[in-house]
Amino acid sequence: MRAPLPRHVVALTVPFHDVDSIQMVWHGNYVKYLEAARDALLAEVGYGYLQMRESGYFWPVIEMKLRYLQPARLGQRLAVSAAVTDYEQRLRIAYEIADAASGRRLMRAHSIQVPVRIDDGRMEYRTPEALRARIDAHPPPHVPDAADE
Repeated sequence: MRAPLPRHVVALTVPFHDVDSIQMVWHGNYVKYLEAARDALLAEVGYGYLQMRESGYFWPVIEMKLRYLQPARLGQRLAVSAAVTDYEQRLRIAYEIADAASGRRLMRAHSIQVPVRIDDGRMEYRTPEALRARIDAHPPPHVPDAADE
């Protein structure tokens, strides 16, 4: 059985410039929060945007779906998680934004990216070895058990 796929969580505080007149996060700003988590996840795996370029690929987002459950508000601490859920022919990342204090889920989403060769702009139909090897070698996320508490 395959080890769990990489997952990363970043902590953010909702800033003033991301909220509307009633101090709730404007819907389009959630994508920035997802990008922060995706960037941290890919960096942890060792395949951030610079490594993508060095490997000869860029990875455009071709699909993104967001489901808003409850609004985030000015000054609220958020836990934004990103987890690889598929990397065979594409890179699918699932996200969750939760209130950092209570763990209450505020939003969930996913994005799909595909590998495109930088040299000729051709889309690949299989994940390049550069990413595949890094994900396969990535240690599984630590899940606390009773002994950790």
